[in-house]
Amino acid sequence: MKQQIIDKIKQYDTIILHRHVRPDPDAYGSQGGLAEIIKATFPEKTVYTVGAEEPTLYFMRRLDQIEDSVYENALVIVCDTANQGRICDQRYKLGKEIIKIDHHPNEDPYGDLVWVDVNAAACSQMIYELFKTSEGQLKISDAAARLLYAGIVSDTGRFLYSSTTIETMQYAGELMQYEFDRQELFNNMYEKEAHVLKLEGYILQNFNLDDTGVAEVRLTGSLLQKFGATQAETSLLVSILGSVKGIQSWVFFIEEADQIRVRFRSKGPVINGLAMKYGGGGHPLAAGASIYSWEEADQVTADLRTLVAGSKLA
Repeated sequence: MKQQIIDKIKQYDTIILHRHVRPDPDAYGSQGGLAEIIKATFPEKTVYTVGAEEPTLYFMRRLDQIEDSVYENALVIVCDTANQGRICDQRYKLGKEIIKIDHHPNEDPYGDLVWVDVNAAACSQMIYELFKTSEGQLKISDAAARLLYAGIVSDTGRFLYSSTTIETMQYAGELMQYEFDRQELFNNMYEKEAHVLKLEGYILQNFNLDDTGVAEVRLTGSLLQKFGATQAETSLLVSILGSVKGIQSWVFFIEEADQIRVRFRSKGPVINGLAMKYGGGGHPLAAGASIYSWEEADQVTADLRTLVAGSKLA
């Protein structure tokens, strides 16, 4: 499959890269990292990275604004996106051919070529593997290495998550050999504004952990307004309960204008099936969904408790 992807890249003069809505560093890293690899290898090609920009990720990359006509006879590559509905900028369908590169469960195998590796810790890891195994067909630049390294670091929780493999560490070490400022990158990724730290403190003081090892956090719209926090900023805080002793799984409910975002995390029980029940999906230990009332939130938490209790009996 990797060679087929390289052959398609060689075939097209215009290549447009997409990723998922509400991007994280791995979305930007895989999308931008592949774009920079293509540019370094084929400087004569026209390469675009598109989608709604996320201000908290400006430090990684700024994206392109293009007209619909650019998609004519273009190759579209979608990175780090499991489902078609989550692809940012639905004009991806206008391309002549579509390639899917992802590390989430392949519940929606869209595209003319599909490369999915659920064992990869990050989509950025897959992009580096594409370069590494290309036998000299592809070149990598410092800019590409910086983006891929950021994506790997982010999606592995700085190498703490169980998804981190020997290959993950090897690839990260090789990327560190390129010229980019890792300290500056880390500062941009992990420094938090004072109001976000205050919200973090509120969460740590107010989360509820029951005797099944399940915790929930409810961030209402009025609460977020009180702290001046955006939805993107709250996404940085979902993993903070992982250090709580005795916790098995937890869920964040984040209220937006038209829905309530649900963010699941787990230390063992597989929770992406529960996310799918509510129209979402994701990884076995990190998933998300959307609901539309606080009554649904009560049911989500009840379902999570049942799931965790069942996993203890299994």
